[in-house]
Amino acid sequence: MTADVVLDGESLTPADVVAVARNGATVTVAETARERIRESRERVESVLDSDEAVYGVTTGFGDLVDERIPREDLDNLQRNLLRSHAAAVGRELTTEEVRAMMVTRANTLAKGYSGIRESVVDLLVAMLDAGVHPVVPSRGSLGASGDLAPLAHMSLVLIGEGDAEVEGDRLPGDEALDAADLEPVTLRAKEGLALINGTQLTVGVAALLLNDAEQLVAAADIAGALTTEVTLSSTVPSHEAITAVRPHAGQAASARNVRRLTADSDVVESHRNCDRVQDAYAMRCLPQVHGAVRDAVGHLREAVEVELNSATDNPLVFPSEDERSESSGRASRSDRREASEASAVSVDDRASGSDSAGVLSGGNFHGAVLAMRLDYLTNALTELAAISERRTDRMLNPNLQEPHLPPFLTERSGVRSGYMIAQYTAAALLNECRSFGRPSMDNTPVSGNQEDHVSMSAQSAYLARKAARNAAAILGVELCCGAQAADFVDDDLELGVGSAEAYDAVRAVVPKLTADRPVHEDIEAASTLVESPAFTERVAAALDEALE
Repeated sequence: MTADVVLDGESLTPADVVAVARNGATVTVAETARERIRESRERVESVLDSDEAVYGVTTGFGDLVDERIPREDLDNLQRNLLRSHAAAVGRELTTEEVRAMMVTRANTLAKGYSGIRESVVDLLVAMLDAGVHPVVPSRGSLGASGDLAPLAHMSLVLIGEGDAEVEGDRLPGDEALDAADLEPVTLRAKEGLALINGTQLTVGVAALLLNDAEQLVAAADIAGALTTEVTLSSTVPSHEAITAVRPHAGQAASARNVRRLTADSDVVESHRNCDRVQDAYAMRCLPQVHGAVRDAVGHLREAVEVELNSATDNPLVFPSEDERSESSGRASRSDRREASEASAVSVDDRASGSDSAGVLSGGNFHGAVLAMRLDYLTNALTELAAISERRTDRMLNPNLQEPHLPPFLTERSGVRSGYMIAQYTAAALLNECRSFGRPSMDNTPVSGNQEDHVSMSAQSAYLARKAARNAAAILGVELCCGAQAADFVDDDLELGVGSAEAYDAVRAVVPKLTADRPVHEDIEAASTLVESPAFTERVAAALDEALE
């Protein structure tokens, strides 16, 4: 296992989520977070003592908000909440998706605004570390009241219900906990709602996607640089003078990568003074398109980094003004100023939206901030795939190829088809990406029209991940063709330092196409290469500097 990830509600990163979800990093809860969790629970207990109507604590849920719950039924209310909301269907989430959801929810609870007991958070963390992974169907979230249904399936296991996988075995929830020497909890007031009301499926998947998308863009720069060389295209469009007068950060980064990858290239030098003035857009506009995708990835990163450390529950439990004043009285001058500023959001004024002293109802569970950016990224990854497919066509198409390349990159074309049909696969995957739509622009009211505007953020996350996988396969096709085309370049001409290393990496998993064969294995091997950080790290090592 990798090193511990410490949950404090403030500093979880997308890289931490990847470490836990994919690499098995263990999880601990910071002592400062434990203190906040305990204080928050004490506030919930004081609300219970006051017998006031507080949403989800002493009332029903959704359109049943006006139903007061007798005190003797408050625990049943939370258990029934998990049971009734576990209504998801469809394919089951992968282990990494479940773990991402678990660790992000635990971190949100660690902020100390959900009113949950420390023991419940500890069980969630213990399940992660023991490899108890709830079985969670993927379809059912609307991304407002959060990812309710999937989170309910996750949370059922904490009370010994539902199903979970432990070391590859699928077991009922209570047996899964027992296999890990863990015991289920009995939920108290507010705790069921605290477990399921938030965006943690969406943000967990988005954190994994960020890692993948950043890898894809770097791999796309590598594939594009190799294609630029083997098609005898110009590297001038990546000149720093061009990017300097249109200084978008993404464009500049991709242009720098192309310059580094093609450095010391005999192939580039061999045609520098040729008669062709300009290349087609798929070659010439690589920095602009790849750069725009980079910027889209960065836009999602901004939201994910904030969301990972946000309180997305409803209602949220804040310190009362008396608690703030007491804390301020113990603080230094600078601390008192911060406490004063923070107290502006802690009121027991019903006119400001408070259900009770220090308990505020709001909409932090709404996934719009993620959904819109995920849809944006889906569109961006589709464009990354589109320009890659066009570069592939430049290598394969007899009507567009340079004279040194044979039709479809095979000798004896006609008798052989070479990589002709690999482009069909790229085109099919690209068309699928273009059909994904924009879930964040759709809306279906639910819960008696109480929840009348939802984000569909989970669907946006799933489609963005599909777009990423399709783009990886399309880039894999480009790499297969790029390596094959390199074999038809004059033997006396050396590729650039980075492009040559990329060629060697491809040839390590995809042999030269010397006769027709089923090329699906070539595409799958190259796609895996595109998705692997080891690929970009290998190329970067040859350059003695990291790719951006």
